[in-house]
This record gives sequence, structure tokens and C-alpha cells, in this order.
Amino acid sequence: MTVLGNPPGVDGDGALIRIGPPLLREEADVCPEGRALRARPLLVQQPGRSRRKPVEDFVFQPMDRLLDAVEHEGRTITEAAANRWHVRNCSSAHAEWAWEAARTFLAARDREQSARVASGHPATSPVQPRWVGGKKLNVLDVRGADQYERTAWGRQYTSGDGTVRELWIPSLGQVKTDRPLLEVVAAAHVLATGVPARTPYMERSEPLASPQPQPSRVRVLGVGLRDGSTAVLGDWDVEEVQWLFDLHVRGPMAKVADGRGRRPGSDCVRCEALAGCRDTPRAPGLLGAPGSARPRKRRSVSVSDLRAYRDCPARYHLTRVLKLRDGRTENEAIRRGRAVDAWLNACHGARPSVPCRDIPLPDALPGLDETELPAARAMIRAHRGLCPLDGLPATERVEPQRRVAVYDEQADVVVIAACDVVYTDDGGVVIRETKTAAHRFGERRSLVETFPQLALAVLLLASGVLGGDPRRSRVELEVLRPDGARLEELDPCDGLTLDRSRQVIAELASDWAADEAYAAEPAPDFDCSDCEAARWCSVGRSRRAADTTGETR
Repeated sequence: MTVLGNPPGVDGDGALIRIGPPLLREEADVCPEGRALRARPLLVQQPGRSRRKPVEDFVFQPMDRLLDAVEHEGRTITEAAANRWHVRNCSSAHAEWAWEAARTFLAARDREQSARVASGHPATSPVQPRWVGGKKLNVLDVRGADQYERTAWGRQYTSGDGTVRELWIPSLGQVKTDRPLLEVVAAAHVLATGVPARTPYMERSEPLASPQPQPSRVRVLGVGLRDGSTAVLGDWDVEEVQWLFDLHVRGPMAKVADGRGRRPGSDCVRCEALAGCRDTPRAPGLLGAPGSARPRKRRSVSVSDLRAYRDCPARYHLTRVLKLRDGRTENEAIRRGRAVDAWLNACHGARPSVPCRDIPLPDALPGLDETELPAARAMIRAHRGLCPLDGLPATERVEPQRRVAVYDEQADVVVIAACDVVYTDDGGVVIRETKTAAHRFGERRSLVETFPQLALAVLLLASGVLGGDPRRSRVELEVLRPDGARLEELDPCDGLTLDRSRQVIAELASDWAADEAYAAEPAPDFDCSDCEAARWCSVGRSRRAADTTGETR
């Protein structure tokens, strides 16, 4: 526990430490120092960077505005929806989803409230402003902090006498009942100990002078915005909350505040220290796209994002940024591919390393029934002859599901690549991508065109950001079918391969990098019925209706 010195290019007030449940999540590519910096929200990059968002990228923002109008201003949901201010900076599809989500939320709360009151419990009412927990010190402590704040996001409610406080946490699909206990308890503790406060942007919270009774009981509820399903995630008296907080949360909060060591990954996008960080690999011009004409908030992108954008800019924004999906059931091919990938990842990640030919075939795979299992087993059997661990010396490094983060300073974008396997081989680095397919695919297009993630892998190896000798490195494509398998190799030092890879990525990224509207403009060959967000998109609905009309003629 020591003072976190300001990294190069970062300045501001490090004496405020503010932690909410998202900072406590144990994600695979967490950057400890990046999280410690995020816990100090008044430390900012210098010179400053743009925070401009041409289009709203926080999915719940317009829904929250609509609910605020209903719950705090006495509007009906229809009146609130008629005020375009509540959905400003949002696409029409995002606005339509928000209106639907707000109605679903209000209906779910009415049902739950009616049941609670019928059972003899007090009704609860919406409350503003936000509750903030924590403490203020008279002097700087060993961390260099003089103010600690604990926050929680969700809709707040309290009983008339203030003895019961509730937090409702929305989720995009069905109610999320598997939220980690750590996060639920952290939120509950804010309810149990917090006081109403103003939290201006980029400033310390200021407790309000008006006294309010402290609660004796707190409840944390989840609500699914797709179907209105609800669940009680936590219902405790304040003594229980304090005990659970001390047991499950206090240690992880201290770990976040004291985080040291850097790990490039998803945290880089929001990190104020990225401009001066030497731990994140840099590849200026990796995307082949210029910087934005007008400065904007830093973004991340993957090849999957760019492919979604190529299908339709609106689809990219709705499904990849806002994560809006209609909950449709995945087809057998997708479920089979995911099951095979999960089995291979588990085997490749085992230590000590064991080639897959020495591991028995699975008797079952999650998500597959008995009729779907034989094809998946056949693919795994075919993989045995191509397993990258077969004959690989134990001294080589093997990293399944390696997430690679590279900063393209020219575009101000963090490029994320989720590689199936990255391993070293005789001084080189190998990126292996595995695909499952029902049938053979033709050769009319080059591999980097058919699978753009191979193009990005070529550029990563050629740039040297993964280390190793590029002349000894390679990209591998493993294609598994029920009736066999094939392995293709790409040389990152081959001039034609490198040029075509640059062209493929630049063609995908250039329009994406400049876009500030994400209009619904589907590609000619894209079927809107395949879009998980088409139900909220007027263009998608029109195209599907036209297709249906054409079929019935």
C-alpha cells in the first residue's frame, strides 16, 4: 500500500479514490495499474484528450432519461417519449429500444411492488440524488488519498420512512441472476451506508445537507429488459451487509486501489495513461485509416466489429457497441463451433501441456444434444492430427485464447485480436486460428479476404508487436469439418501476403474510422433477417417486409 505516482503524461488530483462494482470484476485481461488509475477519476491525460461521442454509446442512457421523466418529473411514458431531448444523440433504433425497455421496466416494477405490498411490505418510491458511500479524511493516508467514495449504478428507491432502500439493476436480456456476489454486496453496501450526494462530472462528490434516515434493510434486484423478468439478488439487514462487505469486498477494493503492474487489453481504451504507456504495443497505421477529422473519444475495434460494420453500420453500432440483441436461438453450426472451441481451449490450456491426440474424446459437450454431438466429436478427432502441441517442445510458450491489444496511434484506436492460440516455435511466434465448417470452402478468394482475422494476424506478426523473429513466425488456419481437416500457413514476410493483408484491413477500417452516424445502410448481400437488432430498426423491418411480400406473390 503506497502512493500511486502519476504515470508519464498524467496529471490531476490523485487524492480521490472512487470505486464501483465494475472495477471489481475479475476479467481475463485486467490491467491492475489501469484499474488503479480508473479508481482515481480526477487523474487525467495531459495534454487532454477528446471525450466527444458523435453517437451515444451507453446503451442505458436514453432509457434512464425516460425513466427519470416518469419517476421524478411525473410524466407518463408517452409524454416522456414525445420529448426528443430524452433520446438526443441516439439513433432511431436505439431510441425505439429505450422506449420499449422503459415500458418493460415500469411494468416489471409495478408487478413486483404490488406483490410486495400484498405481502405486507412497505411500498418504495423513486429517489434522487445518488447515494454515495465512503469517507473523507483530514490528512492524506499512505495511498495519498484523503477521500474515498463507493458508488453503484441502477435505479434507486426507498420506503416512505427511509428504513428500506432498493437498487434495481437492469440487464439487456433476461434477468441476470448470476451476478457475482462481490458486485451485489458492493452495491448493497452503498445502499446501507451511503448518503445523498451531488457528483458533478470530473469533481468530488458533495454530500447534501438535508438529513435522511439511515436504512435498516437493503435490497438489490435485477430486472431483464427483454421480458420484464425480475429476481432478488440480495435482501439483507445492514448488519449482514457490513459482515458480507468485510468478508467479500473490502479486500478486492483494496486490491483495485493498490493495483500495480500493467497488462495490455480492454482496459487500455479508457486508460488516461495510454499515451505515455510503454507496455502497450504500438503499431501506428495498423488499420490503414487516418485519424478522425474531428477529435473524438478513443475507441477499440476488432475484426468481428469491422465485419459487422461492413454488413451494415447500424448493425455494428447496435449489436457490437450497444450489445442489443433480440435473444434469438443460435443455430446448430454456431453452437457446435463454440462447443468445439471451448473443448480445444481447455485442452490447450492444461498444464503440463498434453497433445490432443492423447486426450480421450468427450462424451458430451455443453450446449449440444445427442444428435449434434457426433459431428463435433468428428471435428475434434480431425484436430488430433493438426494439434499445435503435437511435438512442440515443453520449453515453448502456449497461450490459448490470447487477447492481443495494440494501440494504433494514428487512428487513436486500440485494436483487439482474440487469437485462438498463440505459441512460440523455434524463435518465431505462431498465431493459430481454428474454424469449424460443415463443408469445404472454395479458393475463389484469398484466405485473408475470406477470413480477415488472418489479415490482421499477418500484420501483427509483421509489425513485431508479439515479439519473436518475423522470419520464423507464421499464421496458421486450421479448418475442421466432420469429414476431415486442413491446415494452411501464411508467411507474414511474404510481400504479396503482407500487401493484400494491409489492403483487406484498410478496406474494412477506413469507412468505420470516419463514420459519425452509423446509418442503417445494409450491404447489398446482407440479409436483414440475420440481424439480431432488426426488430428496432425501421430499415430492417421494411426490408424484411418487402422480402416477405415478394415471397408471397
